[in-house]
Amino acid sequence: MRFRQTVRVPSDRIGAILGKGGETKKWLEDTFKIRLIVDSRTGEVTIESLTETLETETLKAVEVINAIARGFSQERAARLKMDDTVLSIMDLRSYQGKSSNSLTRVKGRIIGERGRARRLIEELTHAEVSVYGHTIAIIGRLDEVKLAEDALDILASGGPHKVAYHLLEKRRTQAKIDRLKLWEDNSHGPS
Repeated sequence: MRFRQTVRVPSDRIGAILGKGGETKKWLEDTFKIRLIVDSRTGEVTIESLTETLETETLKAVEVINAIARGFSQERAARLKMDDTVLSIMDLRSYQGKSSNSLTRVKGRIIGERGRARRLIEELTHAEVSVYGHTIAIIGRLDEVKLAEDALDILASGGPHKVAYHLLEKRRTQAKIDRLKLWEDNSHGPS
């Protein structure tokens, strides 16, 4: 059975889907064995599988296109090709108050001065983070994405940066301890 799905892409991100000289579109089509039909007037991108392919491969193509539409570069979105990697999108409108400036304030807290907060969250979680429009998109393994979501939730809710960073460092330390225990358990196993 052939797969077909249409995704709406913001008009200012159509160029990123196409790429310079159509390079990104060609890469998507070759990598995922799909055909893309891009309507730059409406922002609709239709993804069609070329073969009787596994639906998971074509769904990965949809995720990559959604990631590019949410502000990621092709290189960063390409991480979604891996089976254990997912895309999560958080809607910031649920965090904004009644003020029209509140969305800008929330985005500013997440990005931080000169991008420091976003960069630190990426370093501590190993996830990729993009703030675009009224959304935050996250690419990573499920545990990385969950950790990034928790920290971003603290920041978007108005919590101090220090609390979000402490949470990330505490969980990272716990993960190292868990890996060490697993390694010790496996090295002292039955002989």
